[in-house]
Amino acid sequence: MLTETNIADKNLRDEVRSWLSENWTQPKAAALTQHQPMWGASDELKSWLAEVVAARWAVPRWPSEWFGRDLSNAQAKIIEAEFAAVKAPGTGQDRTNLWANTLLAGGTEVLKSKLIGPLLKSEINMCLLYSEPNAGSDLAGIRTRADRQGDHYVVNGQKVWTSGAMTADYGMLIARTDWDVPKHLGISYFYCPMKQEGIDVRPLRQITNESHFNEVFITDAHIPVDNMLGNFNQGWKMLQTALAYERLIMGEGARGPRGGNKKAKDEEILIALAREAGVLDEPKLRQQIAQAIAYKKLNALNSARGKADIAQGESSSLMSLGKLAMSRILHEEARLRTEILGPASMLEGSDYPRAEDANFLTFNAYLTSIGGGTDQIQRNIIGERVLGLPKEPEVDKKIPFRDVRAS
Repeated sequence: MLTETNIADKNLRDEVRSWLSENWTQPKAAALTQHQPMWGASDELKSWLAEVVAARWAVPRWPSEWFGRDLSNAQAKIIEAEFAAVKAPGTGQDRTNLWANTLLAGGTEVLKSKLIGPLLKSEINMCLLYSEPNAGSDLAGIRTRADRQGDHYVVNGQKVWTSGAMTADYGMLIARTDWDVPKHLGISYFYCPMKQEGIDVRPLRQITNESHFNEVFITDAHIPVDNMLGNFNQGWKMLQTALAYERLIMGEGARGPRGGNKKAKDEEILIALAREAGVLDEPKLRQQIAQAIAYKKLNALNSARGKADIAQGESSSLMSLGKLAMSRILHEEARLRTEILGPASMLEGSDYPRAEDANFLTFNAYLTSIGGGTDQIQRNIIGERVLGLPKEPEVDKKIPFRDVRAS
């Protein structure tokens, strides 16, 4: 027996299928399968995303006033499934677009009107200005300061480990706005314009021989008052919302190899590697491959729980569990690739793509162990907020920040 819900779901599925049939043409699909830049989006992708946003498929869970359709999570998944069936990008950004989701949650009407549309269309490049040389794991210890002068804030300080800063138009910045209250209570959260005098970006060389991270020196940079997210001195709460989205994204997956078969699933590659090496019949190795696959499947289920919490307006601590699990998965898969290849894993260069991939993934796994909060911090969050264990002592938690000793 058909219900109103079933009829609505069928109509929605028919609508999105019809739209994709008319708009997701072969030339567009072919253009978007070409290499995309590491930071930012190609012109072809921007053009396609503009169509998706205009048709209100990009953020179907969002309110209609902000490019959404006011749909339930279950109905949004129908749209995502149809896009995935034809391998079309652009929908589901109400889960995966860190920048736009954070802005919708805490931005001023002026800033949302100015930036949400361009963010959904990937017309704006973004970066995160959180960590500092002496405030990494303890982000509440930041010393970058923002002082109000009329209709703007003047910012001074230093940030580090900032991905994509070289091309960013804005950075999501946390800065100290009150030194006379405890450390968590004197922080504010901003969208900082990056293309201005006073922002000096310097690349950092990584173990993978890349320079995706940067240190950012900020000297008398200006941020309009309307670019504050959340309330004055309530930036720590805003940061938790942003971190929940970041950990959701990192918990769902991570960057793959620079070469090799990037389209194949990790478990397929592990099995293919073992078969090529003639070791697939070894019981211990088969068990390890099966364990790696099981971890990934379990993490997908856990991520679904976390998404449900976020969809209900909560900053889910379960995202820490997903991010920690993904870190473990990446390290284990890199170890397995190395073990399967044996001595051949020491080879290097484009003539040895299997070894090149294994070595790159081994090095790059540390990105997930550190970015978005270290593995150690995730274990603290899980212990305290998921398992209910006692909090670690913080001797400086309740004293004015200007009285906190600095190293």
